[in-house]
Amino acid sequence: MIEITLLGTGSPIPDPNRAGPSTLVRAGGQVFLVDCGRGVLQRAAAVGVGASGLSALLLTHLHSDHIAELGDLLITRWITTFTPDPAPLPIIGPPGTAETVDAMLKAFSHDIGYRLAHHDDLNAPPAIEVHEYTEGQVWDRDGVSIRVAPTDHRPVAPTIGFRIESGGASAVLAGDTVPCASLDELAAGAGALVHTVIRKDIVANIPQQRLQDICDYHSSVEQAAATAARAGADILVMTHYVPALVPGQEEQWRTLAASEFGGRIELGDDLHRVEVQP
Repeated sequence: MIEITLLGTGSPIPDPNRAGPSTLVRAGGQVFLVDCGRGVLQRAAAVGVGASGLSALLLTHLHSDHIAELGDLLITRWITTFTPDPAPLPIIGPPGTAETVDAMLKAFSHDIGYRLAHHDDLNAPPAIEVHEYTEGQVWDRDGVSIRVAPTDHRPVAPTIGFRIESGGASAVLAGDTVPCASLDELAAGAGALVHTVIRKDIVANIPQQRLQDICDYHSSVEQAAATAARAGADILVMTHYVPALVPGQEEQWRTLAASEFGGRIELGDDLHRVEVQP
């Protein structure tokens, strides 16, 4: 079984009820964090996961709302890992990830220096291991395999989606993208497709060009559902709702998705959990 928890279902606009985009995936005894939007560590703590318990951080792309808590994650993992000579945290993302991580560590260089000076058992900066990919297999450990493929979020490029497989179960994390053949191929036959969604019917009528612009590089609810249908996925898990999913409007979103996808549709608040069976 693969367990998916929507840690953060929000957007770049701060929301008191929704953390930034981030999804927790548990598979084969391993724990993967996909993207790290604002508030992710608080949400992870609510399901009993700390930064030191992560097997790897997977980044779909480098938009600010998807990496807002990167610095906090790196430092928190460092200061809450008490084993001597801890293994580096694997960070897997598209090209540009290493530069971003290096810049984040530089931004926290004063903090790192203070802690090294104060704690005798901290004798090295945070241990990080960055791997950059645009396609292919990126992980194969203890019965869990992960591969990536390009997605289309231009002008944000490159961007990638992740397919996690364990014990016959599979889940695909699409990130921000419009429909594209490479995502269709990555998601083919998946047990679950976790896809970001926007209500283009609402956003297109907002009298702010900057907000209307997001329609051209995100999938609508219907487009995400159509991707799930083409891929033959069993479950569509919607997240990263724009505008925010308002209590009482769940059926509106579900109906839009059901117009294109006949499988199981999951949506909800932060901490919504979905089990994916083999």
